[in-house]
Amino acid sequence: MKSLRACLAVFLLGMPVAVVGDAQHPLQAPLSISSSSLIDLHKSLVDRPSITGSEGNVSAFLRGYLRGRGFTVETQVVADDRENIFAYLNSSRRTRVLVTSHIDTVPPFWPYERRGDEIWGRGTVDAKGSVAAQIVAVESLLEAGTISEGDAALLFVVSEEKDGLGMRAANDLGLSWEAVIFGEPTELKLASGHKGGMGFTIRAKGKAGHSGYPESGRNAINILVRSLSALGEVVLPWSEDYGNTTINVGRIEGGVAGNVIAEDAVATVSVRIASGTPEAIQDLIKTAIYASSSGVDIDFSRGLGPVPIDHDIEGFETIVVNYGTDISNLKGDHKRYLYGPGSILDAHSDHEHLKISDLEAAVEGYKVLITESLRRSQ
Repeated sequence: MKSLRACLAVFLLGMPVAVVGDAQHPLQAPLSISSSSLIDLHKSLVDRPSITGSEGNVSAFLRGYLRGRGFTVETQVVADDRENIFAYLNSSRRTRVLVTSHIDTVPPFWPYERRGDEIWGRGTVDAKGSVAAQIVAVESLLEAGTISEGDAALLFVVSEEKDGLGMRAANDLGLSWEAVIFGEPTELKLASGHKGGMGFTIRAKGKAGHSGYPESGRNAINILVRSLSALGEVVLPWSEDYGNTTINVGRIEGGVAGNVIAEDAVATVSVRIASGTPEAIQDLIKTAIYASSSGVDIDFSRGLGPVPIDHDIEGFETIVVNYGTDISNLKGDHKRYLYGPGSILDAHSDHEHLKISDLEAAVEGYKVLITESLRRSQ
């Protein structure tokens, strides 16, 4: 396999373009890249805050960047100031392979910082490392002549970290692909599957009163604590492929002051499903909580069981990941691969960081996934 540096070619700047609607159509192939362009692109992405709900900084940057590199770019409005970015070569929006990741991050924003061979900051791993590597991989293959118009498109979506709204909106593009390559931190391994997921909220209702007279009220926090304690007694399903189903209580709120009997309390909980259906697990949770306490309501979000993922391309180690992805939000009968630089154990943390060597290696990994996906479908 050729190295990234060996794949570089020289193209002229200032290509003419033709504009049709919201898509800008280039008349030549994308501009050439250099090895430093990967790091510069990654920095530009990480430097721009894009917490879920406020992704406009990054979508606007990618729109301009990709058009400047010679791609045709369509913007898909998902909500106010929230856009998916869809890019392809010339007028061939229907391609055989789609390469995709998300541009939103969890809070709080944490600016870019270079520490030797490591890059620190929010989104360096999840998932702006994948976004940068995917763009450079596609550009490199186009420049080398390994792929051509109609082979691969790029899609970068909003809202993966919250509700998958961006990827679900992408179904309205009216397109299908033979293979879709999703970018998430997998330690440069090919994921063979990931756990499903579900969320729920427990709301406890009590009666307010003076804390000096506890018999005059009913403490909602006490009710909530009993409910959460009951969750620890639930026997959850497991599987050899995906391990244990797990529950995480991520947020608790309640009461107004230390000397007031709490009238309201609420907890937000997430479940990572390793086996069984969301409906069956809901029944287990409701049975345990309602048996422990009265005065509680439970609201469940949309759930999903475990997700198997294609991992039939040689040369990669495989891994099962416990987090959720946008894979299930994109409809279609396509092969689906999950790959990217960095560890999920660093994502969503105060130590999120990525090695430059892993970012560079991801470019080569994506190139293999793209070319092999095309070869297998011939």
